[in-house]
Amino acid sequence: MYKRLFCIPFIVLVAACGRPASSGKQVFRYNVPEGISSLDPAFAKNQAIIWPVRQLYNTLVEPDEQLNIRPSLAKRWDVSADHKTFVFHLRTDVHFHDNEIFPEGKGRLMTAADVVYSLRRIMDPATASPGAWIFNGKVDLVKGFQAVNDSTFQLNLLQPFHPILGILSMQYCSVIPHEAVEKYGKDFRKHPCGTGPFSFSFWEEGQALVLHRNPHYFERDSAGHALPYLDAVKVSFLDSKATEFLLFRQGQLDFMNDIDASFKDEVLTKKGKLKKEWEGKLILDKSPYLNIEYFGFLLDTSKVNVKHSPSAIKKIRQAINYSIDRMRMITYLRNGIGYPATSGFVPMGLPSFDTTKVKGFRYDPERARSLLKEAGFPEGKGLASIRLLSIPVYEDYANYVANQLQQVGIPVQVEVMQKALLLEQTAKSEALFFRGSWMADYADAENYLAVFYSKNPAPPNYTRYVNPAFDKLYEKSLSENNDSLRSLLYQEMDRMIIDDAPVVPLFYDEVIHLVQPNVEGFTSNALNLLELRKVKIRLSQHP
Repeated sequence: MYKRLFCIPFIVLVAACGRPASSGKQVFRYNVPEGISSLDPAFAKNQAIIWPVRQLYNTLVEPDEQLNIRPSLAKRWDVSADHKTFVFHLRTDVHFHDNEIFPEGKGRLMTAADVVYSLRRIMDPATASPGAWIFNGKVDLVKGFQAVNDSTFQLNLLQPFHPILGILSMQYCSVIPHEAVEKYGKDFRKHPCGTGPFSFSFWEEGQALVLHRNPHYFERDSAGHALPYLDAVKVSFLDSKATEFLLFRQGQLDFMNDIDASFKDEVLTKKGKLKKEWEGKLILDKSPYLNIEYFGFLLDTSKVNVKHSPSAIKKIRQAINYSIDRMRMITYLRNGIGYPATSGFVPMGLPSFDTTKVKGFRYDPERARSLLKEAGFPEGKGLASIRLLSIPVYEDYANYVANQLQQVGIPVQVEVMQKALLLEQTAKSEALFFRGSWMADYADAENYLAVFYSKNPAPPNYTRYVNPAFDKLYEKSLSENNDSLRSLLYQEMDRMIIDDAPVVPLFYDEVIHLVQPNVEGFTSNALNLLELRKVKIRLSQHP
């Protein structure tokens, strides 16, 4: 079955055995080991889905390489004086992909009514979108979205919420035609129709997904040339990272996301550089990634086990933070991928990140011992063992931290469990000391600080952190329209988190891409969005 799919003439242009030199077609090929469950934007809940959805659809606004919000389907927008009303002026040259759902199969013009339909659909309980939360408490389902006319869309907020533009840039907010949902219903997941640079061609679940260039795409480059440059995108679903790496080495894939632990040492030095034997054979693309890995403490003192846990004592939590050599951890467990989280919970890559304004925990075992003594446990004497819950893929990190804590007198017992069980325990406030991570949904520090807002449930407030002063600053930041002043508020909140130590920030993540040398125009951003509109492939130099 697999071989037949890739040898029939229909998709000879994306044959599994490599790109035919005679085709003259530019096809960008990558693999998704975890597979794709849907191409419906309302279900774009993870990176595997977000990447193809981003090729098929557009949103009103989008982040650029520096994560600044720029126009997309909206040419520009106006904001009312009270920051509760946003009026978006839409492009009038955007058409949906040609599709059988339209008269004569020709894609119709996209209008403001399509924006209203798409955003309301996310909130509609009948859709059951995992992204329904994005408008919770922010927008009224009926009055929130309005089509003033075909080219003007109005968003009405219940109260000011500055990060709303970031939310509107999320793939959940892609604009879709109502005709597709009406015709296919739940099967819309495998019959996508959007306005994006690529249109849907073929999807054999678990085998391959093929997207073709949209010849009517509205964007052009700075020289006036039509985008995208590529003729097609082909996605495979081999579940083995080792096989994926082999195919990349053979030139059958143009790009790989991340480097599996099994071959990190083969490709990278301990400092995260490309080994000499790989120079010229592949391009190592690295940049900050809006994801932080951390260990969290449950601080809900209404729980009896929390009251009697050593982690309920702030100085113990601070001592734990001072006990960890984060740079050594990154060097030996991650081959230099990532950055030590020594400047707060908000990660590198966001505008408000500033190591001079937010100073986190450095490695200082003597300070840790001093704090233990101040807490009444000199050299850790009389300190009860703390149970650290982790998942299998992070077992090495948990053991590393446990060993470091043991050296200053803090006994830690590591318990490894499956991710689903750990998520269940953290959501139910049953895990006292646990592994966690937070990947940005949109490019604003608010997304990270919301993790500690006391009025938020778990998720995102897994630690059940409560600080009225923090809450006051958080609420103030939501209505602050001045970027500089808002950054100062973010930094002040981050300093509070460092002082109270409800978490142990471990490292700020890093985007790692392996790219073939004949791929041009490939760029990265801190959200790790796959941007293919300006990518070109030099066919003559391909193996």
